[in-house]
Amino acid sequence: MEVGYVMIAKALAIGLGAIGPGLGVGMIGAKAMEAIGRNPEASGKILTTMLLAIAFAEAVAIYALVIAFSIK
Repeated sequence: MEVGYVMIAKALAIGLGAIGPGLGVGMIGAKAMEAIGRNPEASGKILTTMLLAIAFAEAVAIYALVIAFSIK
């Protein structure tokens, strides 16, 4: 396989693999801020749940990065 095709495959793997987590983290943050605005007393519980959800979303981006590095 040519080097150019490998580089395109790696770029597509990480590029497309980062779109979903990027959108997900943005939506998680927006909804958490909305929830805190409605119920400020629950901010501790909301923050904890938000950070856990962001970690799971970021794991998908890390998997895409691993796939991009494994393409030879």
